[in-house]
Amino acid sequence: MRQVIVTPYQTSWADAFQQEKEQLETIFGNRLLAVHHIGSTSVPGLSAKPILDILPVVDSLDGIEAFDAAMEQIGYEAKGEFGMPGRRYYRKGGDNRTHHIHLYADGNPEIMRHVVFRDYLRQHPQEVEAYSTIKERLARQYPEDISAYIAGKDSFVKMMEQRALAWWSHD
Repeated sequence: MRQVIVTPYQTSWADAFQQEKEQLETIFGNRLLAVHHIGSTSVPGLSAKPILDILPVVDSLDGIEAFDAAMEQIGYEAKGEFGMPGRRYYRKGGDNRTHHIHLYADGNPEIMRHVVFRDYLRQHPQEVEAYSTIKERLARQYPEDISAYIAGKDSFVKMMEQRALAWWSHD
């Protein structure tokens, strides 16, 4: 059973992302256009489940499954789309997850949504504080129910995503 553990921001997350990015660059080579650190571990000061979310952008999803074996060699489990058309999802760590890879082809609107949300939080410390408080409360309330934890923050996240998109479009 997956535990819901939320910890204060760790500066080591940025270094861990950089190490993983270098491995992805080696694996995907010239197919890789960008690698973004997304999710809560990418926002200084934000409490988070200690799982790195990484969003690589490739030129195309055509034949991308050919890289699954190399991803498995560095500890990832290839999950295909895993419920999100246009994405290739990889995870590392089993029930004690450490990394999520959300791979998209260039031009997928999910890329912008994730990056804008991250950048908005990085520029709005009051939102970081409010989001941290909600996440910490939900983790205490649902320590063994990841679904309830996710559902509990859903409306707040959607509201923040709307503010982030409005902020980005006016920037």
